[in-house]
Amino acid sequence: MPHHKKESQKKLKLVLCWHMHQPDYRDYMSGEYVLPWTYLHAMKDYTDMAYHLEQHPQTKAVVNFVPILTEQLLDYEQQFKSGQIRDGLLKMLCREQLDDLNEQERLHILDSCFKNNHTKMLQPYRAYQHLFDLHRMMEDRGRESVTYLSGQYLADLLVWYHLVWMGESVRRGSEIIARLMTKGGQFSFAERMELFSLIGKLISGILPRYRALAQGGQIELSTTPYNHPILPLLLDFNSARESEPAAPLPQAGNYPGGMRRAQAHMAKAVESHQRNFGMAAKGVWPSEGSLSHATLKLLGAQGFKWTATGQAVLTHSLQRESNGNTLPGKSAYLYKPYLLEGKAKPVYCFFRDDHLSDRIGFEYAKWKGDDAAADLIRQLEEIHHHHQGDEDPVVSIILDGENAWEYYPYNGYYFLSELYARLEQHSFISTTTFGECVQAIEDQEPGSTVGSLNQLVAGSWVYGTFSTWIGSPDKNRGWDLLCDAKRSYDIVTNSGRLNAEEMRLATEQLADCEGSDWFWWFGDYNSAQSVSSFDLLFRKNLTNLYRLLKLSPPVDLQHVISVGGGAPAAGGTMRRTE
Repeated sequence: MPHHKKESQKKLKLVLCWHMHQPDYRDYMSGEYVLPWTYLHAMKDYTDMAYHLEQHPQTKAVVNFVPILTEQLLDYEQQFKSGQIRDGLLKMLCREQLDDLNEQERLHILDSCFKNNHTKMLQPYRAYQHLFDLHRMMEDRGRESVTYLSGQYLADLLVWYHLVWMGESVRRGSEIIARLMTKGGQFSFAERMELFSLIGKLISGILPRYRALAQGGQIELSTTPYNHPILPLLLDFNSARESEPAAPLPQAGNYPGGMRRAQAHMAKAVESHQRNFGMAAKGVWPSEGSLSHATLKLLGAQGFKWTATGQAVLTHSLQRESNGNTLPGKSAYLYKPYLLEGKAKPVYCFFRDDHLSDRIGFEYAKWKGDDAAADLIRQLEEIHHHHQGDEDPVVSIILDGENAWEYYPYNGYYFLSELYARLEQHSFISTTTFGECVQAIEDQEPGSTVGSLNQLVAGSWVYGTFSTWIGSPDKNRGWDLLCDAKRSYDIVTNSGRLNAEEMRLATEQLADCEGSDWFWWFGDYNSAQSVSSFDLLFRKNLTNLYRLLKLSPPVDLQHVISVGGGAPAAGGTMRRTE
């Protein structure tokens, strides 16, 4: 007789997957950091996300570290140890005399140190708001007036910028931060050095904290292709047409040698994860959840047990199987992992609940923390209640672990504290990891189930398409410039003109150019300021690649690819999927 589980016995398995990602902001020729986002998110978000897990040891989660982010964190740690700082803002934070800064250095501070969410990170602090008001007044008198600003003004601005980018857990636990925020201004060089040293300490503690959480079994650490490229597009541009048949493609036809490059990003990710975390990654969040049949095959060949992507990839695939018929409600198909039939090395595929993930990413920032946590729990209880059959539903909430929180009061402190506390005490919602779900299936535990897919329609977590990275004139232009550079790379590296070290540097620079972020930012729907900085960095990276290959960079690289001009949600760092 079949055993039927009562609803009261049936659990809801919740996987919270926090994706930690920053592209490589280094100039490969000089080693200097062009943008500060890696270390700023380190001291604000990676510290807080570790803290909330440490405070709630019964809450499990998956934390996904992109290897190029991990390597940058280690690089920053080395900078603090050696005293050889290669980041413009940090360099000036620990510079004793700021009165003698030149105009370019002053403009760099002024252009950088008001970049944040002003509602949550500037307006609540009167002293910082005062600095902003003075800046606006000076701006009205023309940019040359920056020479009138005193070293003390610049020192106070640098200190306040770093104070507001501190994690809430740090703010509450650090005597230094409390003292500086109370003082408000006229910060001395000694005080700046205290802050500088604290930042170094925080950054060097991040990877050990997550490693300890993983060793204790509370979190599962997963990885991503090394420099965060969109693997299906490296493998075949035509994969974009599986979800968008009319998508315009780059003139280049296909990325030259894409399979070898995709394999290299994966092999390097495996090695980096093992080296930096002391354990192998069982699973992979492919860059932007981008999957295709060929990508799954590649992940299986690398020995990964699981991967994950967006809900729309599953709906597109199931609709294709049912010849376009309308699908039943998502509770009938979304809440379980799937296997693609006929795969020699099975890779279990989990699919994101877009609605719940987007609520955390975009909606709950406007709510009181405890109300938002209660609403999320209520929605999970509804899923449990409506779920048919005996098996435990597996709900995957997957989102950026760093960019949402600056839109929340107190960096999401009350929301995350309340959510984790409620989940720890819940009678039938249990937090788990993708790896544990796979283990339960392989051990044939009661309540575990897996769906079957005949085919996978290639796509990403954004709309189930690749339209965020390919298909528009700007994005396709970026790909054509990259394909030209890759063909030059192939010719030079096959000619034997480079020694081993020159080859290594050129290959690292190429891998950086293959990352997804450049293409994400191209497009008129993004803000002009963000598009401009990423457009410039992409062209600079390609120019550096030609120089490392001992070739003259093409004149085309002097022309702007994309301009921007939109006002996207969350400044464009995240996308809504609904």
